[in-house]
Amino acid sequence: MRLLRAAVPVLMLLATAVAAHAADMPAAAPPAPTAAGRGVRTLVLVRHGLYDDADPADPDVGKALTNDGREQAALTGIRLSNYPLHIDALYASTMTRARQTAEIIGKAIHMTPQPSRLIRECTPPTEREDVMRDQKPGEPEACVDTLEMAWARFFRPSPAKDSTEVLVAHGNVIRWLTSKALGLESKNWLRMSIGNCSITVIRVRPDGKFQVFAVGDIGHLPNRLQERLWFPAPPAARADSTAKR
Repeated sequence: MRLLRAAVPVLMLLATAVAAHAADMPAAAPPAPTAAGRGVRTLVLVRHGLYDDADPADPDVGKALTNDGREQAALTGIRLSNYPLHIDALYASTMTRARQTAEIIGKAIHMTPQPSRLIRECTPPTEREDVMRDQKPGEPEACVDTLEMAWARFFRPSPAKDSTEVLVAHGNVIRWLTSKALGLESKNWLRMSIGNCSITVIRVRPDGKFQVFAVGDIGHLPNRLQERLWFPAPPAARADSTAKR
């Protein structure tokens, strides 16, 4: 009995120490919710058309589409008006070039674009040091935070039935999201290149797995609206030095 009475204070001290230690420990993270869905979600990612990059105005006001960019958007709208799947929604970045592209596409498919600030252009971290040198402190990390919210919002199974959604966004945004869908190293997104008004198609299955069907498809654009997208103009041809016969 005396031993039991002597042990009680010790046990109380041990209990107090354990409780204090537990209070200092970080709370266990709750289990990630399962992405449940009954339908397939098809995401059609469209990069905006060519725009006036020299315009010094804020991209929410200026940097509008050029005539070529408007033509690209119109041709993209025609293609999507004949898309084999019914389009249920049209979203657009709030930047001028994406908003104008989506408005032109919307006329072709008879839909009004819904604005989304989650798919605005930004630059996430990349392996390219020359690109990272131009970024302000904290900008790449803030970009990733926004893109992760876009991922959680759009890249999930359709809750009740199959759905198809068009997102008019930007090159960096589309490449980062595509890299994530493919399970690639997040900093390697810049190894990919997509043209203006190109189409990238990613499908989210009911089990949450991804299938990439197309990346940077510009088959709907004529050569004159493709050739300036990625590469500089070729050097002028030199005169043929072969003697004429």
